[in-house]
Amino acid sequence: MNPTLLPGHPHFHYREGELFVEELRLTDLARQHGTPLFVYSKAAMLAALAAYQRGFAGRKAKICYAMKANSSLALLQVFARAGCGFDIVSGGELERVLAAGGRPQDIIFSGVGKTRAEMRRALELGIGCFNVESEAELDVLSEVAVALGRVAPVSIRVNPDVDPKTHPYISTGLKGNKFGIAHDRAVAAYQHAAGLPGLKVAGIDCHIGSQITEPAPYLDAMERILDLVEAVEAKGIRIGHIDFGGGLGIAYNGDQPPAADALWQALFARIDARGFGDRQFMIEPGRSLVGNAGICVTEVLYLKPGEDKNFCIVDAAMNDLPRPAMYQAFHAIAPLRAGSEGARRYDVVGPVCESGDWIARERELAVHAGDLLAVMSAGAYCMSMASNYNTRGRAAEVLVDGTQSWLIRERETPAELMRSERLLPGS
Repeated sequence: MNPTLLPGHPHFHYREGELFVEELRLTDLARQHGTPLFVYSKAAMLAALAAYQRGFAGRKAKICYAMKANSSLALLQVFARAGCGFDIVSGGELERVLAAGGRPQDIIFSGVGKTRAEMRRALELGIGCFNVESEAELDVLSEVAVALGRVAPVSIRVNPDVDPKTHPYISTGLKGNKFGIAHDRAVAAYQHAAGLPGLKVAGIDCHIGSQITEPAPYLDAMERILDLVEAVEAKGIRIGHIDFGGGLGIAYNGDQPPAADALWQALFARIDARGFGDRQFMIEPGRSLVGNAGICVTEVLYLKPGEDKNFCIVDAAMNDLPRPAMYQAFHAIAPLRAGSEGARRYDVVGPVCESGDWIARERELAVHAGDLLAVMSAGAYCMSMASNYNTRGRAAEVLVDGTQSWLIRERETPAELMRSERLLPGS
């Protein structure tokens, strides 16, 4: 029987009624490692990266994985070995990159609230660049660099006030967002940075949001950023690299975002027309590299019929898959064994003691207690935002490469969750 592909998930397919990831049966992985279980396809990750690499072929460019999407060490290792740099937003993420074999000079440090300790550590290691998000941060970073006898390379993140047409929680480039320096303050901010003793202006940065599914916001933001490059350089301040951030969406529910190579072909046509084609470019994709490369396998615990709703209670919960509760996000649900009859409409919910603990609403499912389901598109912003609410250990993770699989994170135990806590003295 020919494999049946899942839309948007070419490395997950049905073969003789069983859901496979690459060449491995997901039921076998669930039986071996238990559930909930995150499973990632290495081929899917590298295929997503290859689209960006095609888009940047022949350009002076660096692709820096935005690791907040998923910071599991083995995934970072895959991207490091594939030649990626990394976009980080905390000192903890910095240490993760180093542990995974990433090089300090390939790191971009973003984020609105960098501490002095984080700045010092990054400067001592010699990271590639700081994406600075406020004028106050410029002053503090200069002080820290001078005290260390270092010069910090900086790129100012400019807020271009472009609507990415996405969920408000993941929109980052509008006037009301906390990120970046306002477009109309950017030239003055660059002049300020150029006059500080501990800083060296290296580039300009822009990131307007996440899960963007159409080219227009990128084109609008690009034009505004190129206008600023001209304005800043007219003041005698050289912009070495142009960083367009990330944010390209994935197919969660029939979404049709542009392919990364097609998007960058269109962007470079405009960049070349304006005479900037020979610059150094950086991008920071996250979700689009890992989102559709991962799923979460979960077991059906109970079916609970009701007058208004039927509930399919599974062993994965909002602490494992926070996106639905946080963003009202959609994740497709696929059975690990296809072909059952007697479908009913269910809300798929977890065991956490919150009404917000839901995975999917109003889904037609033919399921029984003990069945296994795959929550699709779970590679991004699931494990990286997972919690231990209700003293639930985080799920195990497995990476698949063809016919091989590796356990890349063990399931947390209650003893591990309590290891750093202390009881009060006395009886």
